[in-house]
Order: sequence, then C-alpha cells, then structure tokens
Amino acid sequence: MGFGANLVFVYIFAPVLAILILYFILTGNRFVGKAIVSMIAGAIFLSLLSLFIQWVTAPKILKKEDYYGTYHVKRDLFPGEQTDWQYNTYTFEIKSNDSIYFKVLRANKVSEIYRGKIETITPYRSARLKLYMDFPTHHILDSDPTIYRNAWGFYLVFYSPKYNNVFFEKD
Repeated sequence: MGFGANLVFVYIFAPVLAILILYFILTGNRFVGKAIVSMIAGAIFLSLLSLFIQWVTAPKILKKEDYYGTYHVKRDLFPGEQTDWQYNTYTFEIKSNDSIYFKVLRANKVSEIYRGKIETITPYRSARLKLYMDFPTHHILDSDPTIYRNAWGFYLVFYSPKYNNVFFEKD
C-alpha cells in the first residue's frame, strides 16, 4: 500500500474500527456488529483489488528470450514523413543464436546488413540488452538501447547522432 493508504488506515480506519468494536462489546448492538463486518470486508476487498490492479499494470519482466524477433521503427509515437521513411528503411532481427542483423533497405530490398551479437545483463529483475556489433557499424547501433517496458510489452530506443532517438518495436 502507498503512504496515503497507510495514513488512512492508521489514523482513521483502525481507530474507528476499535471504537466500534468496543461499543459493540459494551452494548451488543447488531447494527454496529454489521458495520464492523462490513468495514473489515470492505478493507479486504479494497486490498485485494489494489493487489490485482498492481499485478495487471506492472511492467513486463523481460527475459533474454523476449528479445528474439523482428523489430521495426515504432510509428505511433512520432507519426510523420520522417518516421515513415525510417520505418521503410531500417529493420533488425535478433535470432535465438544471439545474433543481430540490422538491415538497411532501399526500394524494399536489403542494401546493407550489419551483423553483431547480443547478450543480456540483469542488474535488476528485468534483462537489459547489450550489443556487440561487428565493425563497421551503423550509427543507430553505436550505443546500447534503452528499454521502455509497460504491462503488455516493451520497445527499444536507440540514440543516433543523425536522427536523435529512434524507437523500435517488436513485430
């Protein structure tokens, strides 16, 4: 629970519940007994609902296998001519043998392929992608990507000195 929920519990819910329990013990009023049961059931329901929402909306925990696949430029973040051109020009694939193949397309045909290897490191719970590209390499692949995760997936952001940030999503 968050800080605010703890404050409400400690300074409002618990004292009110304690007073109602004490009043119920002294008077035996059935209405107060029902109020106590309702408060406890409501607190349990809200706690379970909170845990469920946290579980559903938590960022995806990535493993090495999650990175395998084909990636294209993510067009929905910054739509426009430049993004469409990048989408039609750059793609890459990470294969299960830990190889990466970055492809430059011209007229829908592969004109250049930049090869390399990947590995994942896990300084935290989720795996991070590390690239080891053969030389010469493409300017988009000069540095390792930043990974942005959400509940349903992730996308990679590469810094390019020519284009600034280039966003890739897995197909």
